[in-house]
Amino acid sequence: MGRGSYTASDWIQLRSSFGTEKKTEQIFASKSSGYALSSLKGVVREARDNEDSPRSTPVMIGFDVTASMGYLAEELALNSLNKAIVYLYDNKPIQCPQVMCCAIGDCKSDKYPLQVTQFESDIRIIRQLTSLCLEGGGGGNGGESYNLAWYFAARRTRTDCFEKRREKGYLITIGDDNCHRVLTRSEIKRVFGDDAEYDLSAEELIAEAEKMYHVFHICIDRGVPGDERIFAGWREILPGRTAAINKKDISCLSELIYALISVAEGRTANEALSAVEQQAAERIAGSLAYISIPKNNNISF
Repeated sequence: MGRGSYTASDWIQLRSSFGTEKKTEQIFASKSSGYALSSLKGVVREARDNEDSPRSTPVMIGFDVTASMGYLAEELALNSLNKAIVYLYDNKPIQCPQVMCCAIGDCKSDKYPLQVTQFESDIRIIRQLTSLCLEGGGGGNGGESYNLAWYFAARRTRTDCFEKRREKGYLITIGDDNCHRVLTRSEIKRVFGDDAEYDLSAEELIAEAEKMYHVFHICIDRGVPGDERIFAGWREILPGRTAAINKKDISCLSELIYALISVAEGRTANEALSAVEQQAAERIAGSLAYISIPKNNNISF
């Protein structure tokens, strides 16, 4: 996977196919089609170098699809994912991005708690995004299973970026809820078919994923009681790698994704923000306030 290149004409053609009247559920796959039918047992996703991407960089975008989060998937499909890709190609904080999307639910209650596309470099990034099912579940149990994305990144992805060059890719999750602090052995067995020796904490899974990826989370501020507690919980398990964005500013999500990657690659926040539209830069400047990247951020041999 990861062949081809991303073009404006392909995006315009795909975007026009969505029309202006289609509802979210018409843009995305049903529960009886697409990636919802694909078991994750034994599944591996690869980001490999090729003639189109000679120095590939894997980028995983995981987003909450529970309950009323359909607006987030719609924003990614219709606007933000395309804009983020264009920012990455135009400003080149990383080389040859290959993007994979992850639909995240709740493994304690959902039928499809994690769906993953392939790593791609062209318009298939967004075509495959729309093949994900928005289950709209969630168990009302105080959290969602963002930890499934970390598990998959750590144990089910293979990348030339890491294997050949000992460089990290990017894993960014997005949502408005807490993360379940433990992924149990039974949940691992049900979702992935793996026989784990013990339950895995959120911190353990992040540490595993961080061997191959720069891990970030974007917390959506809905402006309701409890948001600050959720944000604080994320900063506890992912210190220096958690940003917040107001739901009213969700159209600036692409700029925030680009800025996080740019800062991780050594650019200052001001340098990252100067590359995006001024209005968006003003709206997300505060989102970078809690981001702190260690100076020695490389993989040790």
